[in-house]
Amino acid sequence: QVQLVESGGGLVQAGGSLRLSCAASGLTFSNFAMGWFRQVPGKDREFVAAITWSGSSTNYADSVKGRFTLSRDNAKNTVYLQMNSLKPEDTAVYYCAQSWHSIVPARRENEYDYWGQGTQVTVSS
Repeated sequence: QVQLVESGGGLVQAGGSLRLSCAASGLTFSNFAMGWFRQVPGKDREFVAAITWSGSSTNYADSVKGRFTLSRDNAKNTVYLQMNSLKPEDTAVYYCAQSWHSIVPARRENEYDYWGQGTQVTVSS
C-alpha cells in the first residue's frame, strides 16, 4: 500500500521560507518521478513542481520558478520542496504525488497515481 505523508506546512510571513517534506512508503521510491501540486478552496488543483526518479531533471510552474526548489533523497524515500520568498498567493494546501513516469517530470494530474493528504501553507501579508 502506497503512502505519501507530507509535513512542514505552517504559517509564515511574506518573504519567509518553508520546507515541505514528503515521505513515501509502500513503493520502490527511486523508480518514480514525484511532484507537488497545490489547491486553494474553490479552485482547481494546480501544478507546482516535479522531479525525475534520479533528481537530474525538474520542472516548475512559472509562478514559483526561481523561488521554489524541489529535491529528493532516494535513500530516505523523501522529496523536499524548499519554498523561499513566499507570497500570500502561495497560500494553499500542498499535495505530494507519485507519478507513473520515471524520467518525465510530469505537470498533469492524470500522470500521477498516488497522492498524499496535503499540508496547509499560509503566507500572511
